[in-house]
Amino acid sequence: MQRSSAIPTATLILWIAAILNISLPHQTLAADGVPAHFQDMLGWWKGTGHLKFREGKREQIECRATYRWDAGASQLLQAVRCATQSGKVEVKSTVREVDGKLTGTWNETTYKLSGDLSGELKPKGFRVNVTGHDLHANMVVLVQDQRQIVEIQFHDSTLIGLTMIFGRS
Repeated sequence: MQRSSAIPTATLILWIAAILNISLPHQTLAADGVPAHFQDMLGWWKGTGHLKFREGKREQIECRATYRWDAGASQLLQAVRCATQSGKVEVKSTVREVDGKLTGTWNETTYKLSGDLSGELKPKGFRVNVTGHDLHANMVVLVQDQRQIVEIQFHDSTLIGLTMIFGRS
């Protein structure tokens, strides 16, 4: 079976969900040189949630994420795999923080897509804008009790949004 170069709508939401689900509550350095707002993210996470489509359809989503600190580049490295009934994606991203502002890039390896992200730290998490080819979304992440609550709103898409809860795996 030949795979189409067009990306299914549900797949777009999968890689957006995977791009950044990071907790950023502090701005101090931990003893090992990792900024405290990234320290809490290091390791393995698992999340579940649902996608919402404009026509009213909902679809379950599951993701696994790994976070590492790259001391040489002073950035957080993220690898996320997500799946729904409609498809699977794998996203790798880098995130930097300077004076409360976030910047970074993401790369979806299955469909060969990429883009940029920008945002800012908030007292209980962060806000970020995600852009790429035919993709514009706003994401808010709240952190509470070793959980990440992720909400994404899509612009000019057949998707309305995504809601997920991540916990340590």
